This record gives sequence, C-alpha cells and structure tokens, in this order.
Amino acid sequence: MSEPMKSADINLIQRLIPHRYPFLFIDKVVDIDGFKSAKGIKNVTINEPFFQGHFPGKPIMPGVTIIEAMAQTSAVLVSMGLNAEDAGLLVYFMSVEKCKFRRMVVPGDVLELQVTTMRGRPGGKVWKFLGEASVDGEVACEAEFAAMIDAPKE
Repeated sequence: MSEPMKSADINLIQRLIPHRYPFLFIDKVVDIDGFKSAKGIKNVTINEPFFQGHFPGKPIMPGVTIIEAMAQTSAVLVSMGLNAEDAGLLVYFMSVEKCKFRRMVVPGDVLELQVTTMRGRPGGKVWKFLGEASVDGEVACEAEFAAMIDAPKE
C-alpha cells in the first residue's frame, strides 16, 4: 500500500522555501507524492503587484511568474521529501527549456501547477522537472526546468 499524498498550506510553504511577498507565487501545494510529483495552486487576483504594469487595462500574468510558480511548487516538493522545514534551503534556477505558452492567465483564474521530477535524488543538489500550468483543464504553460537546491553557507 502506498503512502497517502501530502499537502502544504501557506504556513508550511513559508517554512520550506525562502520566497516571500511579493515573490511568492503559490498558495498551497497538494498531491505531493514523495519526490515524484506535486500540484501547486495559485489563486490569481487583481491585487498582484505585477498587474499594475502588465498590462494597464488588460491584466495578464507574466509568463516568467508562471514558470517561477512551477519552480516554487517543485521546491516545496523536494523540501517536503527532505523534511526540510525551517532548514533555510535556497533554490536557484539553472535552466528553462522547451517552454511554451498556450493561454493567458488573468485575475480570477485558479492556476494549477503540475510538476513531475525528471531527474534528482535525495542528497543531490541538482534537480530537473517537467511542469505544466493550467486553468480549468486548459494548458497555459509547459516547460522543463532545472534548479539547484542547497543549504545556505554559514
């Protein structure tokens, strides 16, 4: 019998990854399956600071923030697997590949961020993921990305 899926609310997310407002782009992470996969949730509201300039009169979530939200979901996935609450792990982007944008993300959307580990292991620093962001089952963005997860230097 497999382990039950785990989840992380906003309080646990802030104990697992270093990101904070205005650069925290996930509200919760659900369906965390060990180091294999997880689904992040971002409730997109008009209150996001980037909507002031992207774009006035036609607010659209910037593509780079969608990719960042997928990466933050991945960081929670790995940190949960490592039981790294309050460890202060740092996460650094290394690459983004095969990125495609398929749909605009706008205020009122619920962005679902499905991430799957392609490469990485506990104890390893470099991880690679496949990410897909969708709204109401419609793909908004897909990408492969790599990140390094490391403990801060004393």
